[in-house]
Amino acid sequence: MEARKTITNSEIDYNSIVHSTAFRKLLSEKKRFIIPITIFFFCFYFALPILTSYTTILNHKFFGSITWAWVFAFLQFVMTWGLCMLYSKKAAKFDELASAVVQEGGKNA
Repeated sequence: MEARKTITNSEIDYNSIVHSTAFRKLLSEKKRFIIPITIFFFCFYFALPILTSYTTILNHKFFGSITWAWVFAFLQFVMTWGLCMLYSKKAAKFDELASAVVQEGGKNA
């Protein structure tokens, strides 16, 4: 078996890691994904209470006695599950980038 070396906090140069290309790439990739998804989530989430409180647009019938408000509310569950699945898949890429940061250890700052 291969013995693993334990690295203590005193052995890690955090300043060089923060300035490393791998760490900057990780932060850049996460921001490019998380910020637009978060903005979309909040807009979609707050649209329901705003539209139902200040307009009557969602009061129209969708099918039978079901109004668009119910459809919109159901779609919020679909959106949440969809975003969770999307993030889970994207997290694998973030994990690879994080592994590169750990492997690099701030050597290429």
